[in-house]
Amino acid sequence: MLNNIGLPGLLLIAVIVLVLFGRGKVSALMGEVGKGITAFKKGVSEETTEINKAADAARDVTPAAEKDKV
Repeated sequence: MLNNIGLPGLLLIAVIVLVLFGRGKVSALMGEVGKGITAFKKGVSEETTEINKAADAARDVTPAAEKDKV
């Protein structure tokens, strides 16, 4: 159903949204969407750094004498 919208359909939807909500509310909403995307990217990058730190801390710490026995 939605895979046949195309450019004219998207423009019509955009015009209807602008008429219903007004330019001020739409721009405020897009600002909030941008902040959400930025916060999501920041969270993902923080999580990857935490994973990398945990991986560094989980390195093999077996003493050299015990490694030779195995």
